Amino acid sequence: MTKRLDPRRHVYRADLAAEHLRGTVQAERFATGEHRQVAAASLPLRREPRFDAPLDTEVLHGERVTVYDEQEGWAWVQLHHDHYVGYVPSGGLSADVTLPTHRVAVLRTYVFPEPDSKVPPLAMLSLTARVAVAEAAGRYLRLAGGGFVYARHAVPEGEVAADYVAVAESFLGTPYLWGGRTSVGLDCSGLVQLAAAAGGHAVPRDADMQAAEAGDPIDWRGGAALARGDLVFWEGHVGIMTSPEDFLHANAHHMAVEAEPFAEARDRIKAAGFEITDVRRLPLTRHG
Repeated sequence: MTKRLDPRRHVYRADLAAEHLRGTVQAERFATGEHRQVAAASLPLRREPRFDAPLDTEVLHGERVTVYDEQEGWAWVQLHHDHYVGYVPSGGLSADVTLPTHRVAVLRTYVFPEPDSKVPPLAMLSLTARVAVAEAAGRYLRLAGGGFVYARHAVPEGEVAADYVAVAESFLGTPYLWGGRTSVGLDCSGLVQLAAAAGGHAVPRDADMQAAEAGDPIDWRGGAALARGDLVFWEGHVGIMTSPEDFLHANAHHMAVEAEPFAEARDRIKAAGFEITDVRRLPLTRHG
C-alpha cells in the first residue's frame, strides 16, 4: 500500500518514482535521476506535460533540478531549492551544471552580449536568479556561460538583503499570476518565497506549506500584536505585514501586488467567507 505523500514535493507516479522512495511508495520502476540546470531565463513548471496545464510554479535561471523522466519535450523534475515536483520544457535545461557565484538582487536585470547597455540584450533575469561570474569587466560582470550583467544588480551568493519586507515592497504593482514566481508576474506565496529568499530565508512554495513551516507561529488569537515581517494566512492565501497596521499581498482582487490597511484586507477576505488560519513570524533578515 502506497503511503500518502504530498505529490508536490515527492517524486512518485504509478509508473515511476525516485529511488530514495523505494520501500515507501509503490511504482513500476525507480530512478536516481540526472542533475540539470536551468539555462533559460525562467521555465514554467506545470502539473502535467502540456502547455495548457495549470502553472504550479516557475524555476529561475541557474537553479538546479533533478530530471527523472523526459518525453516529447517535457522533463519530469524535482527542484533542488524547494523540492517542488512537476513538468518543465526540457529544452530550457542544461546538462552542464555550474556552481553559481552570484544571484540577481534587483527585480530584474538584462544579460547583454557585450558590456554595453546600448546593444540588444540576450535575456532578462528576475530576482534571485543564479549566475556564475567568470570575472569583473568594468561596470559589468562577465558570466561563465556568456553574456554580461550590470555588476550592481548582482550580489555574491550568501549575501542577503537587510530587510526582506523591503524586497517584497519593491514588487508593488507587479501583476498577479497564479503560479508565477518572477518579477513580471507572481502569486501570493511566490511573493513571500522570493522576498524571503532575498533575505536569506528558505521557505516552501505554497501558502499551506508556508503556514506550517515558515518562521515561528504567533499566538495571534491570544492577543499577540502583529509586527513588520509577520505572515498572515487564510486558506489558500498569504500576505506580509509591513507594519502593525499595514499589509502587502499579491492577490486576485487587485490582480496585482497591493499595499493596503490590514483591517480592510482582513474584512474583505472575511466577507468572502475566509477567516485567518495562521500567523507566523519571519525575521526581517537571517542572522548567523
